[in-house]
Amino acid sequence: MPTRVLTGITTTGTPHLGNYVGAIRPCVIASRRTDVESFFFLADYHALIKCDDPARIERSRLELAATWLAAGLDPARVTLYRQSDIPEIPELTWLLTCVTAKGQMNRAHAYKAAADANLAAGEDVDAGITMGLFSYPILMAADILMFNAHQIPVGRDQIQHIEMARDVAQRFNHLYGQGTDFFVLPEAVVEAEMALLPGLDGRKMSKSYDNTIPLFEGGAKALKDAIARIVTDSKLPGEPKDPEGSALVTLHDAFGTPEQNTAFRDALRQGLGWGEAKQRLFELINGELAPMRARYEALINQPAELEAILMAGAAKARAEAAPLLQRLREAVGLRRMVAAPVAATVTAKADKAALAVFKQYREADGQFYFKLAAADGRVLLQSQAFAGGRDAGNWVKRLKTEGAAALGEAPVTLGEGVSTEEVAQALAELIAAAAE
Repeated sequence: MPTRVLTGITTTGTPHLGNYVGAIRPCVIASRRTDVESFFFLADYHALIKCDDPARIERSRLELAATWLAAGLDPARVTLYRQSDIPEIPELTWLLTCVTAKGQMNRAHAYKAAADANLAAGEDVDAGITMGLFSYPILMAADILMFNAHQIPVGRDQIQHIEMARDVAQRFNHLYGQGTDFFVLPEAVVEAEMALLPGLDGRKMSKSYDNTIPLFEGGAKALKDAIARIVTDSKLPGEPKDPEGSALVTLHDAFGTPEQNTAFRDALRQGLGWGEAKQRLFELINGELAPMRARYEALINQPAELEAILMAGAAKARAEAAPLLQRLREAVGLRRMVAAPVAATVTAKADKAALAVFKQYREADGQFYFKLAAADGRVLLQSQAFAGGRDAGNWVKRLKTEGAAALGEAPVTLGEGVSTEEVAQALAELIAAAAE
């Protein structure tokens, strides 16, 4: 059985170099392994805890999706989705909330830090603290347990949340499992050397400290300018410099080969000037990022393509989430009443009637075609002509299973006045309905 790996990035800002080294790059590399099943998500529900600027969240979602794809993530191999496109996640959050002790949340690092800051300022201990901040470890647990992920790549500062997810999973299994475990117990995976990349001031690179180095935003010039601002000591060119503890060296280690990193250290010990050292660091990092940056800029300018990919990913994710949530609802007693089968049937028929449908047909010219028609009769997609009915049927099958991910290759045109997003949504609903 493949190992399931899940990770997400909160959509509150522009991706920076720390995000790339600490999460994006290692996860993209791991996603190419045949023994790994990868889930990647844009944590936009988490973003609401710390950001009340809708435009910023909207922009960040776009940038993060483009970043992961530009970094080499293959949506055909992995499940890439927005957290907010999976309604099963907030429902699971509530089920988990009902079995989580308040005392456990009192010990969460984020809440304790906010409470301690209030006390130090002479404020009420809970001043300005929302329930979102207080209980967000439960939402994080739901993110993980919804897909029964085995491994969660995180920084060291997030290990506590994985431990909390394990505790919550064990509690739920104990209360409702009756000999069957609904959830696997996730494990935190930390890259020992590169878990926390230093920022401009030497502290952990973080948007909270305003010390980040941009990944793609602003192009090569912004990257070079940021590297030039990295804090160093006052030693002049020609003076030996101690590479240990230097933010420049740590950043170089994140991108260089062992041989390059050794040479960089030796050059500093021999008197390499900080200005020249920063130039070398820029050339090293930019050499890796430049091809990705071009792909990123192309994607940013094609939001419809990104939307289609994310909707297809949501359909794949919901195909996993919906059956598990139904089992959990049954376990806690939220079951359908046996005396109401007729109402259930009527609802199912109504839901089915609201879905778009594929229609295959043969025209007078002897060629075969298919189209996707909305419930109101509008043509969403129209295919080109095929010599054989099997060829048309194969494309219908691909669109029904792969959803919007197959749109880029499919020999189809959009119906008049129809957007790519509308087609992506219709295909996602078909896939979700088939899964249910």
